[in-house]
Amino acid sequence: MTDKPSYLGLLNAIANAEGDAECYLGAWAAATPRDDVRQVIATVALREGEHAKAFAKRMCELGFDLQPRSDPKLDEKMAIASSTELSDREKFERLQVGRGVEQGDIFSTMFNDVTIDIQTGALLGRYIAEERDSGRLLHGCYSALCAEADSSASANGTGGAGEGAAVAALSERLDHIEDLLAKLVSAKGSKK
Repeated sequence: MTDKPSYLGLLNAIANAEGDAECYLGAWAAATPRDDVRQVIATVALREGEHAKAFAKRMCELGFDLQPRSDPKLDEKMAIASSTELSDREKFERLQVGRGVEQGDIFSTMFNDVTIDIQTGALLGRYIAEERDSGRLLHGCYSALCAEADSSASANGTGGAGEGAAVAALSERLDHIEDLLAKLVSAKGSKK
């Protein structure tokens, strides 16, 4: 029996989260009427699926099976993503994607575990680089949708403080989620 690597839980968590993201982003790409949004969302969905499979494969190579974990919010995310009633901007906001990198980098502590082997380290490095790029793609797409809506609202004399308050509340929630993720990654690293 192979000794259980200290980072196995991290690999399992990434594989499960990425597989879920592939599902709801794929549904969103299929539902959006906009080609420009579809291209971004489909690109990120494909990356997420590849990450899920790559991490599950790495676990298998290490002698362990993926332990499926169900996200209790996956059904809700799928409903939002596949909705034809919601705008793409609303989907970005409700799914909490497309935020900027100014809130910190949740990936910065993943290499604190000095026992990570070379092959897993290379996989994590590529994953982190692609996740950061996906974040930039999503943020750029969301920003373009916001600018488009703001321009339209200014031309029509509409828009207001309500949207600003909603964005501020969402930003606060995202900060909280990222803090929790950072604590989880840190806790996993300290259980060596």
